[in-house]
Amino acid sequence: MTIATPWRTAVGLPAADGLRCDGSVAELVVLELDSRHQAERFLGAVARMSRAGVVDLADEALAWRDDDGRVRVRRLTRRTRSAALSGAVCGAAVGAAFLAPVAGLLVGAGGGVLAGRLLVREPIDGAMVRRVAGCLQPGRAAVFALVRQSRPAALDVLREYRPMVIRTSMSTEREAALARALRGQPVPH
Repeated sequence: MTIATPWRTAVGLPAADGLRCDGSVAELVVLELDSRHQAERFLGAVARMSRAGVVDLADEALAWRDDDGRVRVRRLTRRTRSAALSGAVCGAAVGAAFLAPVAGLLVGAGGGVLAGRLLVREPIDGAMVRRVAGCLQPGRAAVFALVRQSRPAALDVLREYRPMVIRTSMSTEREAALARALRGQPVPH
C-alpha cells in the first residue's frame, strides 16, 4: 500500500514517487522562528495538535541563540522519564505480587531509566541540532521535529507563526512546496 509521507499530503502533493512505508518513517523538519518565545508558542500549538491527532511526532527539540550569543538546546521528548515512570509502575505491580511494592517500584524505576538510556537512541542528532543553532542570529530560535504523520490542518495553524524552513529530509521539490505552503503561497499540483 502506498502511503503519503508526512507533509506531502498537507502541502497538496501526491504520494511520494510510489514510496512504500509502514507509517513509522519520519521526516525531519527544521524551522527557524523569530524568537525563543515564538518557538515555544509554536511548540505549544504543535503539542495541542498532537493531542488532537492532527500531527504525530517521533521527536522534537528547540534550540536558540540568546542575546549574548550563547547557544541553548532543549530536548523536548523525555524518553528517560517516560521509561522510568513505566518501569516504576510495572515494578510496583510485580512487587505487590511478592508483598514488596516499594522495592519493586525502586527496582522498576531504575530498570526503566537504564532501558531509556541504553535502548532508546536519540532520533534527532544532537550534533546537528548544535550546528544549526550555531548558525542562528542572536535572539532567533529553531524547532526540530521528526514528523511521522500530519494533516493539512496543521499547516493552517503553523502558518501564523511565520516559520522559515531551514532544512528537511524531504526532496528539494517537497521542501520547496512546504516552504511555500508555510508562507501561504499556492502550491502547484
